[in-house]
Amino acid sequence: MATERKAKILSYTVLFEPLPEGGYNVVVPAIPEICTFGRTFAEARRMGADALRCYVESVEKARLELPRDIRRSPRIERLEVKRRSA
Repeated sequence: MATERKAKILSYTVLFEPLPEGGYNVVVPAIPEICTFGRTFAEARRMGADALRCYVESVEKARLELPRDIRRSPRIERLEVKRRSA
């Protein structure tokens, strides 16, 4: 009788940054090695999931410990600086 291994679902916070020229940068704050891109939001989600899956597989293959998720909301602000007159 074969035993089945239950798959564990992992969840990581992912940031999707819209780019002025179009598309989205994708980063995983807990895993700085992951940075990818998608031309559309749907493509960015697929690329992010694929990058995360590849990272998890390589870490498990190397028998290393996976990082914990960073569950903090990003803070977005506008900063002003004075510019020297030319």
